[in-house]
Amino acid sequence: MHAHRRVARRLTGVLTLTLPALLAACAGDPPAATTSPPPSDPAPAAVDSARDELAALAAAAQDRQFTARYTLTGDGPDRTITVTSANDGTWRVDVPGGALGGTADVSFAGTADGLFQCGLPSAGRPEPASCVRLGDRDDAVPGRLDPRVQHPFTDWLKVLTDRRAPLAVSPARPPAGATGACYSVDSTSASLNAPLDAGIYCYAPDGTPTAVRTVTGTLVLAGPAAPAPATVQLAGPVTDGEPLGVAAPSGAEPTPGATETP
Repeated sequence: MHAHRRVARRLTGVLTLTLPALLAACAGDPPAATTSPPPSDPAPAAVDSARDELAALAAAAQDRQFTARYTLTGDGPDRTITVTSANDGTWRVDVPGGALGGTADVSFAGTADGLFQCGLPSAGRPEPASCVRLGDRDDAVPGRLDPRVQHPFTDWLKVLTDRRAPLAVSPARPPAGATGACYSVDSTSASLNAPLDAGIYCYAPDGTPTAVRTVTGTLVLAGPAAPAPATVQLAGPVTDGEPLGVAAPSGAEPTPGATETP
């Protein structure tokens, strides 16, 4: 009888010591099924903010009417580009050395009557100014005629405002001599036909483009923008002549710094 009592007391003691330890061990191991995966990294806020800021400035640039001069620097001598964005939505960009391998000056204009290229009197084209209609106002300038200098003031603004466009945007430092808010822009599309040239685009708070740096060169606002005219005027009469190509004529040497587009 006494032996049975001693065995019962020993079992009770063992349970008293081990049961709390077993319960604590079970409580310290949460069910594996309830473990959550680590949260994914959030999208960089600065990149999204830069895209929004650039889109807003480009939208302001679309509504900005002004006349201004820009200095274009590149491999060759500096050139002065004149940009006019008129009150009625018409525009004109004069490009010295924009044709015939840099020896001829040209002007591009978008009016209610269409898209025009005008040849200006210059070393490679001494005759009076005349213009050729290239197509409707919203048509693209053919590559063989395109110096690409006019795009930052015309159709590329629409690309910069389009949040669906395949672009990567981040803040950037202004090019030398430039002011304003600047953004580095690159295409994220694998297509050979990028919606615009990669580079740096800068704007004043009112939407005035202050600088653009691409493979074509660096454009920097040369002085305060002046008021816009009511409408732009073509540089000369419209003719049935041939437009001037970017490339130098066969056998001629191109001027250093001239843009050639295939």
